[in-house]
Amino acid sequence: MGCERRSSHIICAIFYIWFLLFSSVYGSIGNDPESLDASIYNYAMETLAKRRTGTLLNVSLPANFSGIRASVIRLRSSTLWDRGANFESFYIPTRVVTFPFVRRIAIVYHNLGNWSSYYYKVPGYTLVTPVVGFMAYDASNLSTSANGTLKFIVLDSPIVVSFPNSTIAELKHGNAEAKCVKFSDGGLVEFRNLTEGRCVTQGDGHFSIAIPSPESKKKKSWARWVIGFGAGFIGLILVVLIIIIACKIVRSEKMRKMEEESEKGVAFDTKWIGRSKMPSASMVRTQPVLEHEFVGFGLITEPLFVIW
Repeated sequence: MGCERRSSHIICAIFYIWFLLFSSVYGSIGNDPESLDASIYNYAMETLAKRRTGTLLNVSLPANFSGIRASVIRLRSSTLWDRGANFESFYIPTRVVTFPFVRRIAIVYHNLGNWSSYYYKVPGYTLVTPVVGFMAYDASNLSTSANGTLKFIVLDSPIVVSFPNSTIAELKHGNAEAKCVKFSDGGLVEFRNLTEGRCVTQGDGHFSIAIPSPESKKKKSWARWVIGFGAGFIGLILVVLIIIIACKIVRSEKMRKMEEESEKGVAFDTKWIGRSKMPSASMVRTQPVLEHEFVGFGLITEPLFVIW
């Protein structure tokens, strides 16, 4: 029983190590992009406070955001529904509403430029275009310092995202594995196929085009080889342990049957002779009987003569 318990513990430990080996975490890594969005939003509201609705405005950012471009536009919900919007790198078609519904919408556009890889990274991939994005906010009352974010509900054609300083030929030539990457809330990364060198989406977010990095391919092949070797080694150990445990179970079952059969027969005492344990009978069941009736007279070899 002790051996079986130790074997079961070993099997549990191996399964745990196997789980840790194959469980991997894959996601985006970067500095706090949500803090950047909040800062750009504050500067965009300051720019929008003194301007008219329906005009695309450049947002003035501080020197520590040098290299990042931002724009903002304020629209009525009815205008967005009837005409859509086409600004910077985004084309928003008609028949688009927001959730929750508001009367006026502020759309803030981002182009992170050379800051793209600082805020957004995809392990194993290289970003070949700047990260661009847009966010929608409630602009019904600009005097409110904290307006809520909005989500788009697209009822017809999808939203199209194009990228500056890039052409379709450059993206297709030698980059068949190029993918559209969408960075959503909570660090979620989504890969999608390109449509004529552009991304299509059903909502807001941040977007870029990425290709697999050569280093990642080498690392993946090496990691697959290591994982395969480790899985094979662990599988071999599991098979050996299973065979050992099966043999022990079969042996114990045979011993149990032998003990049951011995209990049905005559019980013998045991004695130790040297280092061996031997069975010993405690009594003689059959008494010895002489074959001749001349008990106690001895053996007569000569004939007897009687004289009268």
